[in-house]
Amino acid sequence: LRILDGAIALFCAVGGVEPQSETVWRQANKYNVPRIAFVNKMDRTGADFYNVLDMIKNRLGANPVPIVLPIGSGEMFNGLIDLIRMEAIIYTQDDGSKFEYSDIPSDMQKDAEKWRLHLLEEVASYDEHLMEKYLEGVKILPDEIKDAVRKATIDGSMIPTLCGSAFKNKGVQRTLDAVIDFLPSPVDVGDVKGYDIDDNSKEVKRKPLDDEPFSALAFKIMTDPYVGRLSFIRVYSGKITAGEKIYNPNSGKDE
Repeated sequence: LRILDGAIALFCAVGGVEPQSETVWRQANKYNVPRIAFVNKMDRTGADFYNVLDMIKNRLGANPVPIVLPIGSGEMFNGLIDLIRMEAIIYTQDDGSKFEYSDIPSDMQKDAEKWRLHLLEEVASYDEHLMEKYLEGVKILPDEIKDAVRKATIDGSMIPTLCGSAFKNKGVQRTLDAVIDFLPSPVDVGDVKGYDIDDNSKEVKRKPLDDEPFSALAFKIMTDPYVGRLSFIRVYSGKITAGEKIYNPNSGKDE
């Protein structure tokens, strides 16, 4: 979690917030990792998107804000309502490979309007400019909503919540769009802080740019029977090329 710029928190539509979800959530809070939530397994019997929203709010003390609503659940789950654009995404094939945009089903219009209002209220309470537009009854554009949700996600005051069925590839496309729309890039996260290798009391900053000195964190070591020892690294600044020697401050040696 320490090396992530953003995360997708996965929840089961039937089980909701499980004990391991709480543990990982606390760790993500500790490292200030912005996150979006994905309620998976909407195609399972007993799936309840709204119950999971309540559990995230009550058990994790978070502020989940739906960006989409499910159309149906269990075997009847066949699409989503996009609350930002106010349109339906209907899956025309069971494996989720084909979908089309259409009008919101009439029986879900009231629900969609209620949750759209909730989204607008959350966005307006976060952004003063949008608050003025909201109070004056001026239409808030989709891009304005996205910008405000992005800022609120990055500072941790909002958890955009999506749903779908990963097994059937439904809702996954919209969630990948949400990663781009709402989660931060390294530039949004900004400079990383570290300590001078010759003087531990001196703090040093590195910008996330190619022409900065190289700095990275090896966060996982794995042994592969064919390749040998693999080190997974998160690069914070600069760049690395094959065959280059990198100084390891823990051992005091080049590797």
